[in-house]
Amino acid sequence: MQVTPLIWIITLAVTVLFFVYEFFAHVRKPHEPSIGESARWSAFYIGLALLFGVGIGMVFGWNFGGEYFAGYLTEKALSIDNLFVFLIVMSGFAVPKKYQQKVLMIGIVIALILRGGFIAIGAGLIENFSWIFYIFGALLLFLAYKQAFGSHESNPADGKFMQLVRRVLPVTDEYHGDKLTVKKDGSRFFTPMMLTIIAIGFVDLIFAVDSIPAIYGLTNEAYIVFTANAFALMGLRQLFFLIGGLLERLVYLAQGLAVILAFIGVKLVFHALHVNELSFINGGQPLLWVPEIPIWFSLVFIAATIAVATVASLMKTRGDGDKNDRHTVKGGPVTATSEEDRETGSSSDDDMSPTVRAQK
Repeated sequence: MQVTPLIWIITLAVTVLFFVYEFFAHVRKPHEPSIGESARWSAFYIGLALLFGVGIGMVFGWNFGGEYFAGYLTEKALSIDNLFVFLIVMSGFAVPKKYQQKVLMIGIVIALILRGGFIAIGAGLIENFSWIFYIFGALLLFLAYKQAFGSHESNPADGKFMQLVRRVLPVTDEYHGDKLTVKKDGSRFFTPMMLTIIAIGFVDLIFAVDSIPAIYGLTNEAYIVFTANAFALMGLRQLFFLIGGLLERLVYLAQGLAVILAFIGVKLVFHALHVNELSFINGGQPLLWVPEIPIWFSLVFIAATIAVATVASLMKTRGDGDKNDRHTVKGGPVTATSEEDRETGSSSDDDMSPTVRAQK
C-alpha cells in the first residue's frame, strides 16, 4: 500500500479540521445535545467512515479495504468500552451534563494524540523487529483475560493516581462553569473539571495500550491503523449522548471484547510463527505450516462477536427488567414519595459539588 507524504498531510489536516469544527460548532457553547442532534451527527460520522473504507478498497484493493473495516469495527467497539469508563469518571466527579461535551471532546482529542504516538512507535517496531508480534500477541491474550474477568466497577476518579494528583495540585470542591482553574484569595486553584480531564487522559493512555496492538494484529499499514482509529473516535461524543443509558445495558460488552482481543492475539502469534526469526524457535526459520488467518474471516468473526454480545446484553437486561417489574407488581413498591415531597424535595444533583454528591 503506497501512501505518499501528501496523502498523509491531507489526512492529518482534514482530521484536525473536523475536530476544530466540532469544537466551535458544538462544544464551545455549553449545552446538552438533543437525541436528534446526536443521532444525525452519529449517522454522519459512521457513514463517512464507511465511505472512506469503500474508497480504500477501490483505490488500494479490497484486501486493504477489508483490513480497514475489521480495524474500524474493533476500534469502534473498544471506543464504546472507553465511553463506559468516561461515564464512570464523569459520574465520580459529578460533571454537570451541560459541561460533559467539553470533557468528552478533550478526552477524545487526547486519545487520538496518544494513539497517534503509539501508532508511530508500533510501525517502527514492526518494521525493524518481527519478533514484536510475539509480544503484541501475548499482551492481547493477557488483556483479553483482564477484559473478561476484570471489573468496571472501580472508579478511576478515586484511584491511586487521582489521589496523588489531589495531593499535588490545589483543588476546589465546586465547579466554576467550565473553567479549569479559578483564582481565590489571591491563589490559583484547579477545579474538578481539570481533575476530570486528567483522569480521562490517564484512562486514554491505558486504553491505547490494548487498542494499538489489537489493530496491528489486523493490518501492518500505519495509514489504515491511523484512519481506523480517527474515524472510530469521530462522532464518539455524539454517540455518548445518543446511546446514553444503553451503555449500562451492554453487560456482555467486556466479554465480547475479550473474545475479539483473544482472537487477534492468537492471530498475531500465528503470524509471528509464520515469519519467525528467533533462533530458539525452529532454529530461527519460519514455521510455514502455521496457518495465516485471512482478513475476510477476521472481519466476519469480529462483526459476529459484536452482534452476539450486543443482542445477548439487550436480551439479558430486558429479561432482568421484566423480572423486576413482576416482582414490584407482586410485592408492591419498596418506597413511595408523596407529591408534597417531590415539590419540596432536594435540589438537582447537577447543582451539587462533587463532595456533596459523594456524601449523598
